[in-house]
Amino acid sequence: MRLSILLRCSAAVALAVAVPIVAAPVAKTVYGDFGVDLAARDTAVKPGDDFWAYANGNWDKATPIPADKASTGPFVLLRDNAEANVRTILDDMAKDPAKYGATGQQVGDFYASWMDVPAIEAKGAAPLKPYLAKIAAAKDRTALQTLFASVGYATPVEIGMMPGLADPTHYTAVAGQGGLGMPRDNYLLPGEKYDAFRKAYRAYIQQMLTMGGIADASAKADAIFALETAMAKDQWSPAESRDIAKLNDPEDIAGLTAKAPEFDWPLLVKTAGLEASPKVLMTQNTAIAAMGKLFAATPVSTWQDYLAFHFISDHATYLTKAFDDAHFAFYSQTLFGVPSQRERWRRGIAITNGALGEAVGQLYVQRFYPPAAERQMNELIENLRASYQERISKAPWMDEPTRKAALAKLAAFEPRIGHPTKYIDYSSFKVVRGDLLGNVMRSGEFEHQLELSRFPKPVDRSLWGMTPQTVNAYYSPLANQITFPAAILQPPFFDPNADPAVNYGAIGAVIGHEMGHGFDDQGAGFGPTGKFENWWTPTAKAQFEKRTAALAGQYDAYEPVPGTHIQGKLTLGENIGDLGGIEAAYGAYQRYLAKHGATGKIDGLTSDQRFFLAFAQAWRGKTRPDAQRQALLTDPHSPVYFRTNGVVRNVDAWYTAFNVKPGDKLYLPPAQRVHIW
Repeated sequence: MRLSILLRCSAAVALAVAVPIVAAPVAKTVYGDFGVDLAARDTAVKPGDDFWAYANGNWDKATPIPADKASTGPFVLLRDNAEANVRTILDDMAKDPAKYGATGQQVGDFYASWMDVPAIEAKGAAPLKPYLAKIAAAKDRTALQTLFASVGYATPVEIGMMPGLADPTHYTAVAGQGGLGMPRDNYLLPGEKYDAFRKAYRAYIQQMLTMGGIADASAKADAIFALETAMAKDQWSPAESRDIAKLNDPEDIAGLTAKAPEFDWPLLVKTAGLEASPKVLMTQNTAIAAMGKLFAATPVSTWQDYLAFHFISDHATYLTKAFDDAHFAFYSQTLFGVPSQRERWRRGIAITNGALGEAVGQLYVQRFYPPAAERQMNELIENLRASYQERISKAPWMDEPTRKAALAKLAAFEPRIGHPTKYIDYSSFKVVRGDLLGNVMRSGEFEHQLELSRFPKPVDRSLWGMTPQTVNAYYSPLANQITFPAAILQPPFFDPNADPAVNYGAIGAVIGHEMGHGFDDQGAGFGPTGKFENWWTPTAKAQFEKRTAALAGQYDAYEPVPGTHIQGKLTLGENIGDLGGIEAAYGAYQRYLAKHGATGKIDGLTSDQRFFLAFAQAWRGKTRPDAQRQALLTDPHSPVYFRTNGVVRNVDAWYTAFNVKPGDKLYLPPAQRVHIW
């Protein structure tokens, strides 16, 4: 069973990364003549009052959110472009799978199974029957727990594997809380909006049970909703689940049994295939203990209904239009305010990428990834590394032992660019053309078995957590690596024809953000090899926590949606990455200027102004209010508006660049500006 846990990596959603720096523009860029979209600005707004609006205000007024999306912006457009590129591959495979060999046959058959709507409609709810029958046969707690630890079924306690905190070169089993159909806080927060979510969710449960042919759906929906509400009350919040030290509770079977005796831990771990693990990392231990008590107190029949509902809901997308529409109506329209479904081919690409992503990615790289980008990225990353080295070396609040350890971690930091050096072998994954739900279930089992095959071996540092066609980037604290997939290495986030100030302000800040995760409030707990260890003196740690607490306090005050604030502790790691990223990128740009010489004004803008405008325009975007509300409960990233305004007001060079003075709305006195890295 796959366990979703924050320890896997720090991923920066909507981040971009890219490539070369040139001395001067040589051709027209994607945005304007030199890389900044001047028409997007609202120059009626003072930069010191609202820098995001100054950089993006006219774009914001003129740009609607597409009906099938929760948000829009450069990241969304780049993802759309990547999907269009992947579509050309999948369409070819679906039409002539054999032309691409055995793996091409698998990919083509999988995608064609999704696109064959008449065949899906003809089957109706029949594909559910064997799985619901398996749930109906689970008439005791032993059988229930066997399903809990099996691939494809819901569970109040997830069992998986990850590199060990104490020894990241080897895997360990890990257990964590799970099993809710909504974000935890949707069950708990007061107010009409959340009352409406709860009412809609309870109705959705009944609808799924009814469509699945399960009798007495209304009463069962009441019981399932009550069960999940009780679970939510005991689960850790997303902010609490970022505390690595509290998550770090390795237990043997006896220890697990002592803390949560209601669960049959030998059965759970063996069913998950992880009985060889001497320890199980018991994350969110108090929640798991509470789930055990709830498991024992809840009738077996209610757990069966819970499993049946979640199986239907979790797989509704792979069934008929009626199931798919009901799932969309609740999860996209009600929770996120999205009016329309995405085109079916786009959703099919996402599903195929999830099942056979590296097989698709290998072809994506061959067709769409320019090899020169890798060489150019390496140069830019090393400029950022040198900037961080300089900033760490001069940080006045660090003592020498901590500084030495930080520099050792920076030196060991490993970037990975474009694509894996080796790809997953999917030959044992059985794909049956026309059996969509079966293909999805077999995909989950294939991935599970693949992970189990890796468990006894040392952790392979060449493995990737994202496919090459993914528009994103991430940092792994357990490996001290940053990864930039091929699909993100392109405009609009980087343009080889752009002014160097623009590339450093946009891409440089993004690369700096990912590097900064190694030194955020979570990453700072991991050493150069990825081991969870303390390399801080008490004095330096106190200084670090003083600064990070001040940054969290700033973000706590921001209210993107009326009645819902940013959670400073939940978003702290990403905010540290944003702040450190732009300051390191600015330092890297100063190194560039020292080597190549200063550049004059372009269209009346100084090089520093162009740098900060590029940063702000990289974070242009807008999100539907309901989607933003949900993100504020669970997403460790701040809204893009505050990823601009919340950051620049702490950067001294921004004040100078735009002559920001006391009385301007974003102005902070120097003593209140947070500087970490």
